[in-house]
Amino acid sequence: MQGKQGRRVLSILSGLLLLTVCADVLSATWKITYPRPSSDSDKSSEYPLKVLALALQQTGVKYELIPSRKFYPQGKNLNRLKDNREINVVWSMTDKQREKELLPIRIPIYKGLVGWRLFLIRDDMSERFKYIQKLEHLLKLTPIQGSDWPDTKILQSNGFDVLTNSTPAELAKMLVSAQGDFFPRSMLEIREELSNFPSNKKIIIQPTLGLYYPAAVYFFVNSKSTPLAHLINTGLERAIKNGEFDALFVETYQDFIDKSKINNRNIYTLENTFLPINTPINRSELWFNTGY
Repeated sequence: MQGKQGRRVLSILSGLLLLTVCADVLSATWKITYPRPSSDSDKSSEYPLKVLALALQQTGVKYELIPSRKFYPQGKNLNRLKDNREINVVWSMTDKQREKELLPIRIPIYKGLVGWRLFLIRDDMSERFKYIQKLEHLLKLTPIQGSDWPDTKILQSNGFDVLTNSTPAELAKMLVSAQGDFFPRSMLEIREELSNFPSNKKIIIQPTLGLYYPAAVYFFVNSKSTPLAHLINTGLERAIKNGEFDALFVETYQDFIDKSKINNRNIYTLENTFLPINTPINRSELWFNTGY
């Protein structure tokens, strides 16, 4: 009898301990540091932070999102995350190397639209682009991209001779000074980036062409941060199921999608051999259907 009672008491104590731990987790504030934007005018972090906040809200935890002390280029942000220094979460396009070094939350926060690329060009190049009738013609021109962007490797592996630099601001200067012929940007960011060019610089969005390759931007955490990864993944899945994720996406980007007029463009499809095997391509609810 004493043995049964002892086991019963031990079971009760274990249950109380588990409840206490759960309560502590829910009552504790998760302080999550993300990469600081390049400037006050840089709005590229707004949507990912809204998605991250939405995911955390779905779980009921208390949280605080904190920018890093200073701005770092994407490569340094990823390295700091890998080394578990200051930064707890980064959003970035996935590839095999990043999934090897970091822990991905495999839900594409832009629903794959990051792989639909339009071109920033100088207006004095407009006539040149009118003569492009197939991908082989486009391959004769030189794109510019970030030196540590997965897009660079994708373009290179498809035959492009890519010029690189470390930041969008430096890449913009390259385009203006005719170092490179076009600057491929996703349809979700190209209009904002165009607005960042000085008004006296004649940079336009090329109106008839585009590129597509399968691509996903995920939240990444340190490889040992499984509780945080589970928390974000749980919240995202709940937001997808209840429709709040799609509502935020449409509210933010439907106008960008409409203005891109994908169906009126010649879109050249590239292979992305760097896409990891675990990319959830078969989950149709995670991807935007452009109707192209």
